Amino acid sequence: MIFINYAGLQGTLLSVFDPETIILYGGMLIMFLAVYAQTGLFFCFFLPSGAFLFTGGMFVATGQLQHNIFIVCACMIIASVAGCITGYWFGLKTGPLLRKKKDSKFFSQKHLAAAEHFYRKYGQFALTAGLFLPITRTFAPIVAGMVKMPFSRFLFFVFIGSVAWVPVFLFAGYLIGSIPALKEYMGYITAGIILAVTTPVVIRIIREFKKAGKIQE
Repeated sequence: MIFINYAGLQGTLLSVFDPETIILYGGMLIMFLAVYAQTGLFFCFFLPSGAFLFTGGMFVATGQLQHNIFIVCACMIIASVAGCITGYWFGLKTGPLLRKKKDSKFFSQKHLAAAEHFYRKYGQFALTAGLFLPITRTFAPIVAGMVKMPFSRFLFFVFIGSVAWVPVFLFAGYLIGSIPALKEYMGYITAGIILAVTTPVVIRIIREFKKAGKIQE
């Protein structure tokens, strides 16, 4: 007779979605793919790439991930830029189709026009600071492609944004991993870092979207 430990099986399945477990098994390659996917593939917007960066930095500090922190940082910046380029290309190719789409419950040409105005005037801000926000970091490059932002300008700003975003989360994890006494408070510190970094960005983006919307009215 075969007995199944359902509690153990459930724990194993849930661990698949845990960044710590995933990085321990997949290493830097998994981190690279997670960052690339969330910044480049619209259907991967739910991936916690910030958590992957933070956890990866912590594992480098503790030796569980045996790579130089600066090499990891450079690779993750490349993943972010490559993902943004993919999102830009997707937006560039699908933009004409979306412009022909009729208004519906989930889509409005008015909102698309407001987004176009926003990215033409504030695109560089959305592409740099927007990387600090989970949803925005996925869709900002897509919209930039839809409104046909010049690629050289787009590439410059996503590079700046990636250079700012990746080290903040990666080195925050590295710092905590380097100080054992902080591990007990890791959850609070992580939440504090995320709030401190993202709150000003959220407020600024909301304000700019409101301005863009009023101009289109």
